[in-house]
Amino acid sequence: MNDLLVLSAEVAAAQGAGRPIVALESTIITHGMPYPQNLETARAVEAEVRAAGAVPATIAVMAGRIHIGLDDGALDALARSPDAMKLSRADLAVCLARGATGATTVAATMIAARLAGISVFATGGIGGVHRGAEHSFDISADLRELAETPVTVVAAGAKAILDLPKTLEVLETLGVPVIAFGQDAFPAFWSRDSGLRAPLRMDSAAEIAAAHKMRAALGLPGGQLVANPIPPEAEIARAEISPVIERALAEAAAAGIGAKAVTPFLLERLFELTDGHSLTANIALVLANARLAAAIAREIVGQS
Repeated sequence: MNDLLVLSAEVAAAQGAGRPIVALESTIITHGMPYPQNLETARAVEAEVRAAGAVPATIAVMAGRIHIGLDDGALDALARSPDAMKLSRADLAVCLARGATGATTVAATMIAARLAGISVFATGGIGGVHRGAEHSFDISADLRELAETPVTVVAAGAKAILDLPKTLEVLETLGVPVIAFGQDAFPAFWSRDSGLRAPLRMDSAAEIAAAHKMRAALGLPGGQLVANPIPPEAEIARAEISPVIERALAEAAAAGIGAKAVTPFLLERLFELTDGHSLTANIALVLANARLAAAIAREIVGQS
């Protein structure tokens, strides 16, 4: 396994010194934003983690190896890559075997983080149960990964384009703790309140870190989902974004867009329909998640 993992100098030094590390995904770079905003955002998220007292480890597959942390040259190359594979649990081994370039989703980032001994991961929003899943059976592998891989994931809830009630039901069935940070409502990515109550609430990074460590002590599989609401000043209210999402979903259905192509299409269409506001909000929530993830990682190290 050591032959498959390449740790950046910064991450290797942090591990050697026992410093807190936060894993970061890479599909937000290759499939979530256009160049150069994707590169600027990736750099800003890494800087936010550092400013909050932890070390960032952006994860991607390059030349048949899993890179845990990317130097600036590798980050720039990934941001410009036109054909990086979008990697989940099902694709990770194939990409490695081919020696291809791949960007990691939530599920694949969790797998790589576990292999590298990283406990905390910050992302934008997790995947979940797609609308109409009772007919399409379109359910993200992120949910099962949360049930199997012991990484605490900080996200702004699940993406609002999903069926959020069904997503919460599946997470409950799989035994995944869903913890709203600082509020009772489950956030909906661009909006602070989805209209649904979160199963659990915690108000401090120390509480979340203690729960992470207690799961390990109990021998429980899987991780935790920490649902961190978008900062109020960046929010797009549910009443404003919901009709825009419905329009984009209808357009995707009419065009026959499905599977992995759905989310990138919807994010691009929402960017157009909101005059860029959805992207501005997306960046703000990722930065907020990076800050909280760093605080949790610091507490995990401090409680060890």
